[in-house]
Amino acid sequence: MSMGTELLGFLLCVGGWLLTAVSLANNYWRVTSFAGSVITSTRQYQNLWQACAEASTGIRNCRRFESLLALEGYVQTSRALMIIALLLGLASILLSVLGLKCTKMGSMTEQAKGKLTFTAGLLFILSGVCVLTAVTWYAARIVQEFNDPFYIGTKFELGAGLYLGWAAAALVILGGGMLCGSFRRASTPRNKRNLFSPMSKPAIATWNVYNRRTYI
Repeated sequence: MSMGTELLGFLLCVGGWLLTAVSLANNYWRVTSFAGSVITSTRQYQNLWQACAEASTGIRNCRRFESLLALEGYVQTSRALMIIALLLGLASILLSVLGLKCTKMGSMTEQAKGKLTFTAGLLFILSGVCVLTAVTWYAARIVQEFNDPFYIGTKFELGAGLYLGWAAAALVILGGGMLCGSFRRASTPRNKRNLFSPMSKPAIATWNVYNRRTYI
């Protein structure tokens, strides 16, 4: 049971980590459409790296954000959190591979492997929290600008990249929790004898005989 939980949690975390990379590379973090006339229609979209405009004819023009310091604070923070999440996920994958019960690494004990798995689970959860914070903050800013009647800029809507980020965060946090839970179940002692179990009756009976008491 513990090995199956570990494998399932590991696969969920790897899938969430890959989905985090896809979300970071996705162009559609915020999307809008603007109809200038009956003939011309332009759609604008942005992510953490660039802003693009695509005409109905299929011609697309993109402009990269040249200066990091010129970006707004929430964009800088979201970009940093997503990169940190990817680095934490990569480190967690390496630790998980070393700590899984189905892998053999020299003379490493089960207790040491369990600690590695638990540490990897915690790092995966931290990675998921970073992704969740980044996409939620970015989405909250989009909603705030969209509902602000005094905002004079272009109003955007939530793009597919944000939904990919939310899905990635859910998978990583769930998988990390399963890894941590697997270690706790594995570390629970199983060979403690219960005084009320049938196996304990002979021992109690012997004790009662030596003490000249009647065993019921």
